[in-house]
Amino acid sequence: MARPKDKPKMIQRPRGTHDVLPPEQPIWEAVRKTIRELSRFYGFERIETPHFEMTDLFTTGVGEATDIVTKQMYSFKTRGGDQLTLRPEGTAPVARAFIEHGMMNWPQPIKVFYDGSFFRHENPQRGRYREFHQWGLEVLGDDGAVADAEVIHVFTLFLREWGFKDFIVEVNSIGCPACRAPFRAQLTQYYRSKVRGLCKDCKERFKENPLRLLDCTEEKCMQVKKGAPQLLDKLCEACRSHFKLLLEFLEELQIPYALNPHLVRGLDYYTRTVFEAYVDEPIKPSAEPISPEAVVPEEKSADEEAPAPVEAPKLEDKSPRRLAVFGGGRYDNLVELVGGKSTPACGGALGLERFIALVREAGRAPAEEKPNVFLVQLGELARKKSFRIMEELRAAGITMAESLGRDSIRSQLKVGDRVGALYALIIGQKEALDEMVILREMSSGIQETIPRSRLVDTLKRKLKT
Repeated sequence: MARPKDKPKMIQRPRGTHDVLPPEQPIWEAVRKTIRELSRFYGFERIETPHFEMTDLFTTGVGEATDIVTKQMYSFKTRGGDQLTLRPEGTAPVARAFIEHGMMNWPQPIKVFYDGSFFRHENPQRGRYREFHQWGLEVLGDDGAVADAEVIHVFTLFLREWGFKDFIVEVNSIGCPACRAPFRAQLTQYYRSKVRGLCKDCKERFKENPLRLLDCTEEKCMQVKKGAPQLLDKLCEACRSHFKLLLEFLEELQIPYALNPHLVRGLDYYTRTVFEAYVDEPIKPSAEPISPEAVVPEEKSADEEAPAPVEAPKLEDKSPRRLAVFGGGRYDNLVELVGGKSTPACGGALGLERFIALVREAGRAPAEEKPNVFLVQLGELARKKSFRIMEELRAAGITMAESLGRDSIRSQLKVGDRVGALYALIIGQKEALDEMVILREMSSGIQETIPRSRLVDTLKRKLKT
């Protein structure tokens, strides 16, 4: 007796990735439309960089000791010996493109935006994936606080455009290398006697970059942080003036902000301004049992440009929790770090997966666009004629759908009803020979036969009423 063949194993998507299926596309398209319109209105031009770069770009630019470089990058060696990395963030690639294409010789400042896929090998959680999408804004060649304010302003306009009014932007200045050096010494002195009580990562941070100790969200480290010295008290005159002017711009723009003297962000390229914005997410009560995994606090990624949620609610908590939606800062030394001339710059990024999840939870997802017309055909001649009719409708701007592979009129009408079409165009063998078409109103079932030459005008008239 022959052995039955083994059933082929179903291949699933890799852990930490997700598919955006057709029913989900309208919200993604609507969000990207807002991104394009806002970015371009404020003078940002689109830039696209490769999905992979030389690994040195990130080890040098982002920082060799950062979590992104040490734990999260997808790096590989090509057959030709090149060390490449799937891009984990968007700022360093923009800086590389700025240098490589001589953009410092273009009229300054250079203002660019991007939205695309990025990759980090981290623990997948709600709203956080290993392949994720970000919208980024970058301004290169402007050292004024007005550039920082404009980047923050455009992101907050985006939030307001989608109905999120209750947000707060946390801001801080981490100064320049000149005023950071004495602060680093003071911070090191403060933490030296407390290292044993820190988490494993912070013990490493103490050796590599003590400033990043302020970015840890481990409870025991946060308790130690409360007594740490504050960099705002140690800013040089130039950095203090820059930060004061930024706050004045935020007030003029009526952007709600709060000073967070411990906000440093985890990428080594930041100087002066750093910011993160939070919105309130309503906690929806659920009658269903909640699994333990559902209430594990989401860790804040110290190196995530579009930051992660920082709090998780208790099961009985029905108060809003804060979710981080965008973040960024100034990076005046990055271009020089990766091989260019000293160039002041600033920027930020917003995570699209997390934002779209918030839009859905708030009930603000746009309705799926329904076709005006559904084309129903019966017979090979009618099917052939259908292509010409579809092109006429497309040229006239009349949206339509079809199911040319089906033969039954009844089954095609069911599809038309399911997609929400207002009218059905029915073409059989007779109609195809006579250059006629049956126009059927889907809601009432009333139909009429009209010449094909009058189809577009008739539809336009009916769709206006």
